[in-house]
Amino acid sequence: MHAMMEYVELKNGVIMPIVGYGTYRTPLPKTRELVLDALEAGYRLIDTAQCYGNESGVGKAVEESGIPRSELFITTKTWTNNYRDTVASIERSLEELRCDYVDLLLIHEPSGDIEGIYRALEEAYENGKARAIGVSNFLGEKLENLLNTCRIAPMVNQVETHPLRQQNKTLTQCMNCGIIMQSWSPLVAGNRDALTSGIIESISSAHGKTPAQVALRWLVQRSIPVIPKSTSIEHMRDNLDIFDFELTESDMEAIAKMDTGKSQFGWW
Repeated sequence: MHAMMEYVELKNGVIMPIVGYGTYRTPLPKTRELVLDALEAGYRLIDTAQCYGNESGVGKAVEESGIPRSELFITTKTWTNNYRDTVASIERSLEELRCDYVDLLLIHEPSGDIEGIYRALEEAYENGKARAIGVSNFLGEKLENLLNTCRIAPMVNQVETHPLRQQNKTLTQCMNCGIIMQSWSPLVAGNRDALTSGIIESISSAHGKTPAQVALRWLVQRSIPVIPKSTSIEHMRDNLDIFDFELTESDMEAIAKMDTGKSQFGWW
């Protein structure tokens, strides 16, 4: 029995699974089998990016899975500097992914000619090559500036979000603009100390769940979609199995107090 999948609705009406499978740093040779495992475990959202170098592994897995394309949600992110390169890169991504369209197309980070890059995303959206578009790692002013110049506002902003970096300001900014904030690295980049901190550990034993499940549930319960990464099928299944319990208000508040505001990576 697959875990019940829950969804969020993007502002253009596209429905996106609230839990997806991330492929960051998954080497190309392993990507196909891991994505096949994830699809088998019940994931329907697969997140990749041009700079991961593994889009073709995702494409092979999707093709081999036999799951109708309409039941899948595929996200990729551009890694380019200008409008022209972005247009070409979108075609390449579709080829690698063996798809006519992606469900979500994001700018990976706020660098290069953002206006030009985003214009290429808007055109891909209008031409049916992307069902939704957005950004990743756009915080504060970067997001503000894009909102002032774009024709089609981003539908998703994917940012590092977990108990130690809660992104409350970004969440408010996104909510005010009808943008869904999605969490990458929801499990604190596998930082075991953070997940087995007294707070999360005691909440997890109270609910009979793992610390990772509690961390994911804490985000999902606030309508923040997550894309945890795992190479073990057991963990893949566990990460999906978060819809049969609910954190109490005091659980939620205790985790809210863990915020350090610091990135685990030091990028954005």
